[in-house]
Amino acid sequence: MSEGDDWLSEQAVSGELAGVLPVDYVAFHAHHHRTYLRYVHLQLGSDAEAIEVVEDVFTFLLKVWDHALREPSTEAFAWAALREAVERRRAVLDRPVAMVETAWFAALRRTSRTRLELLESKLGLYAAIAQLPERHYDVVLLVFLEGCSTETAARMMGISPATVRSHIRGARRKLSHTLGVDWAPGEESDQ
Repeated sequence: MSEGDDWLSEQAVSGELAGVLPVDYVAFHAHHHRTYLRYVHLQLGSDAEAIEVVEDVFTFLLKVWDHALREPSTEAFAWAALREAVERRRAVLDRPVAMVETAWFAALRRTSRTRLELLESKLGLYAAIAQLPERHYDVVLLVFLEGCSTETAARMMGISPATVRSHIRGARRKLSHTLGVDWAPGEESDQ
């Protein structure tokens, strides 16, 4: 992502439009836009692609906003639309998930030469994360790479915090098996 995430702030709903759009939609947009952009950027590896996909999703959501509000979980409905849009774009681009490279290079930009060896080991972790089942993968990205709380990730995905914690435990087990490290079941901290 661009240094300082300047491109993220440029995509907020303008004050002029906020007066004509449904208030709850504007609030939803303001609350989820940045995280959606970061999530899609990790998937596609491109600022421009992330912006386009997220704006397409929010345009779709605006068109069906009344329907989205009647869904059992507006957040889950929106998350499903976002995931579907990402998968369609990845298929069109014919490229794998970019998370391994985007997370690696973002970490590299933040580090000094003395920590480079440690980051090389993270590359294996990022590759293993990319192979997790869909829900485990989403939870790991939101909680550990984006820094969302368990509650925020649950709300965004339309699932319970207990389900997020369950996905974290499952992801830890799979990652420990894939990476050949011991997982201590007592280590249940989410962050």
